[in-house]
Amino acid sequence: MLLDTASLYFRAYFGVPESVRAPDGTPVNAVRGLLDFIARLVTDHRPDDLVACLDEDWRPAWRVALIPSYKAHRVAEEHSAEPDTETVPDTLSPQVPVIHAVLDALGIARVGVPEHEADDVIGTLATHASGPVDIVTGDRDLFQLIDDARGVRVLYPVKGMSTLTGFDGAALREKYDVDGPGYADLAVLRGDPSDGLPGVPGIGEKTAARLLDRFGDLAGIRAAVDDPRAALTPAQRKRLAEAGEYLAVAPRVVRVVTDLKLPVHDPALPTAPRDPAALEALDARWGLGGSLTRLLTALGR
Repeated sequence: MLLDTASLYFRAYFGVPESVRAPDGTPVNAVRGLLDFIARLVTDHRPDDLVACLDEDWRPAWRVALIPSYKAHRVAEEHSAEPDTETVPDTLSPQVPVIHAVLDALGIARVGVPEHEADDVIGTLATHASGPVDIVTGDRDLFQLIDDARGVRVLYPVKGMSTLTGFDGAALREKYDVDGPGYADLAVLRGDPSDGLPGVPGIGEKTAARLLDRFGDLAGIRAAVDDPRAALTPAQRKRLAEAGEYLAVAPRVVRVVTDLKLPVHDPALPTAPRDPAALEALDARWGLGGSLTRLLTALGR
């Protein structure tokens, strides 16, 4: 089981009231919400391995160099020698180090790679896993990793964190008319305002899916633009031709990396805390209460 950690703690932050606070009054709604969510995942799915995947760089420079608008609307402060600062609620930012410390004390592996997003870590781990994989994320970009033959599916929160929808190949085709790799091509064509990806003007989700069905993949669509016999409308041909420069670079931005060199880590789901003393101190400092108790109970079963 691979957690898109930032995606999940953002959802926890907005799904759990800010009135959930530490003894000193500091909000810990994201911390406790994430712990409760992990407890539920462990209870319901009993994974052998569990990895919390991290954004060491949420907006890698190499992706921005290809598409400058990539996540540009989410930049709070630009930096030249380190990752840009993302716009994050003031009461969420201080909770992130607490989340990391609690995961470390529990013994839940957390993995990030410089100059890469959590999506790339997830892509690498999912691609090289020896058995079935559940990816837990609120980010549709990771639908591109769905692979029935290898047992890779996505568990997608659809209502806060209370309801999860499992996406396998059949569910993906039913909703988007594409398979996993086809979803990346669909995303390139359709664009994604939440990531600052412009897409091809006039090519929406349904049109993109029809073009992919007709021509096979993005390369087939681009080849069809130069083939006067290809079944494209004049408007489609014109729009795709005008978007040629974007279509040449966007796949590298949208497709997750699957061959990262990952740091050494132990993915095995712990049955007891790695550092009980540190965990006890964190509990006392931050008032983790029933959320921590529920997760420890789930791990110990």
